[in-house]
Amino acid sequence: MEDIIISPYILSLLFFVAAFAYTSVGLAGGSSYTALLAIFGINTLAIPMISLTLNVFASSIGSFNFIRNKHARLKLILPFFISSIPMSYLGGALKVQKEIFYWLLLISLIIVALRIYVWESTTIKLKMGQTGKIILSLLSGSVLGLVSGIVGIGGGIYLIPLIIIFDLGTEKEAAACGAIFIWANSLSGLISRFQYNMIDLSVYVLPIIAVIAGSILGSFMGATKFSPKTMQKVLGVIIIVAILLLLRKVLTL
Repeated sequence: MEDIIISPYILSLLFFVAAFAYTSVGLAGGSSYTALLAIFGINTLAIPMISLTLNVFASSIGSFNFIRNKHARLKLILPFFISSIPMSYLGGALKVQKEIFYWLLLISLIIVALRIYVWESTTIKLKMGQTGKIILSLLSGSVLGLVSGIVGIGGGIYLIPLIIIFDLGTEKEAAACGAIFIWANSLSGLISRFQYNMIDLSVYVLPIIAVIAGSILGSFMGATKFSPKTMQKVLGVIIIVAILLLLRKVLTL
């Protein structure tokens, strides 16, 4: 953590808040972890591995809860799995220039914000058979998997609205698919990073513990207490702040 420009304790607190907010709406927090690490000076080669590690822990908890409550539908999840996991592995093996990495991350965050504030209720009824839906799922999964591996996010923040917008499943099925998708792609990208871009993760034990604690509390509160719409708006504020801070960093490169 020698390059970081913030106290590890404050960073861990921010990670706790991000994990709490994301897991309360069925996500893992990869986009916020990645943005925070970039904003506070972590090397761009290390960021995806750290973020993917945090994602694995957070999404494991979410996946368990959705599977336990029988919201996971194999026919919906499988095509995304088949195409995304190898592409996530490929993305994890790539070494992207710092400028490109920052721009990819910035665009990702802007899409997330648009999803929360603009496309929240958008639905497109596609007149296609089962084969057409499978092809759409395979193509979408490959693109999301590649981006996940490169940037260090799980991809669920895009997958969940995609499933809803194209009427591929219900909201709970989409959330279940997203949680498992995040776990699988984060794990695939992380395995690739261990092989091709290995870093020492032992110095990040405190942030990892913070994410686990935030995920446990967030997923519990999201499932029993909080309104999903309210938490999405809170999540949106976090994302907008991250966009502004990251934009400032990008413009000074």
